[in-house]
Amino acid sequence: MTTPSRIPPSRAGRLHLRHRLTVARRGADLLEQKLRILRARHEFLRRAEESGARRWHDSAEEADTWLLRAVLLSGEPALDGAAAGVGPASITIGETVTMGVRHPSKVTCSVPDRTPTSAPPANTALIHAEAAFREALRAAAEYAVARAARRTVEAELTRTRRRARALRRHWTPRLESALARVELALEQAEHEDAVRRRWAARAREGGRGGGE
Repeated sequence: MTTPSRIPPSRAGRLHLRHRLTVARRGADLLEQKLRILRARHEFLRRAEESGARRWHDSAEEADTWLLRAVLLSGEPALDGAAAGVGPASITIGETVTMGVRHPSKVTCSVPDRTPTSAPPANTALIHAEAAFREALRAAAEYAVARAARRTVEAELTRTRRRARALRRHWTPRLESALARVELALEQAEHEDAVRRRWAARAREGGRGGGE
């Protein structure tokens, strides 16, 4: 891309600078529009992250409480028996796109039910603990997705803000300055050309008058 200050003072140069200035202003407007949308999305994700963090911490604390009660009632060996009847959890993460930014949006977390042939938990505290840990796992997955989405959108928000600032504060003023310089040079050149034409016309008139 040609530096604006190096564009020659010509009509073609003026047209070129006007076009680039229009493009720069339009680009800055589009970036500002993108910023508004990203800010709103970032704020939504930030609130979702905060809410998810509270829900995760609360559900994890509740699960730990029930687990402690279960251990106090039946000892730690009871935990192995309770865990033997539950399969691994599965997590599916969906994605969405906000102003060209792809980020996680939804999460589905499922834990299979206890197999019919497995031994039941040793006490009711273990049953409550199992349900609480299921809830804590879902809360943790939702919190992780909200946090990852917020970070992704925040990074794009920062990049877009920098680009918009560069256009508004640096590139557009340079183009405006270069355009003003070219227009002044063209105005002076046109003025000088008009003066020369008047002089030439007077000289021709004077020559015809002397010939008579």
